[in-house]
Amino acid sequence: MNKREGVLYILSGPSGVGKGTVCTQLRKQLLNLKYSVSATTRAPRAGETDGVNYFFKSKDKFEKMIQNNEFLEWANYVGNYYGTPYSYVQEQLKEGHDVILEIEVQGAMQVRERIGKDGVFIFLVPPNVAELKRRILERASETDESMNQRLKVMEKEMKLIQHYDYCVVNDDLLYACQQIEAIITAESCRVERNKIKYEQWL
Repeated sequence: MNKREGVLYILSGPSGVGKGTVCTQLRKQLLNLKYSVSATTRAPRAGETDGVNYFFKSKDKFEKMIQNNEFLEWANYVGNYYGTPYSYVQEQLKEGHDVILEIEVQGAMQVRERIGKDGVFIFLVPPNVAELKRRILERASETDESMNQRLKVMEKEMKLIQHYDYCVVNDDLLYACQQIEAIITAESCRVERNKIKYEQWL
C-alpha cells in the first residue's frame, strides 16, 4: 500500500476572527482538503445550512453524543455546545485525505491533549482587537452583554497561542489562505509523513 495517511489540520482562534470565511475559501482552492463539519446547539445564522455549515443539534441530543464518546472534542462556548464527530475524521485520514477542523480554542486544546503531535495546529488572529470587535458587530447577532463576554473570552484564548504550531494573521483573506496553503505543503513534505515512499527507495 503506497498511500500515506492524511494529515489533520486544526484551525482555531478567537470568535469573530474569520475562521469560517477562511475555511470556505480554502475549500475552493484545495479540492482534496476535507472539511469536518462540526455539531452545535446554537441557532443557525442567516444562510447557514444543516449538514453543510454545522450539524444543528438539540441540547439533549448533543449531551447524549457526549455520553457515547462520539466527539473528538467538544466545548461549551458562551452558552452553546460545539463538537467534532470523531468517526468521519478517522475514516478520511485512513483513506489518505487531509482533514481541516474549524473549531473554537477550547476544542483545539482537547484535540491537542487527545492526539498530541499527530495534528497540525494553526492559530488565526485578527490584525487588532478593534477589527475583531467590528467583525463581531457586523453579524448583528450580539447583545452588548454577549459582546463583552466574547471579548473577555478572547483575552483568555489569545494566551493559549503558545500551544499551537503556526500563527496566521487574517488581515487579507487571500493572503491568509496562501499562508495556510504553504503550511499544508510544507507539512506534506515532512520525512516522517513519507516513510512509505523513502523505505521503498531504500
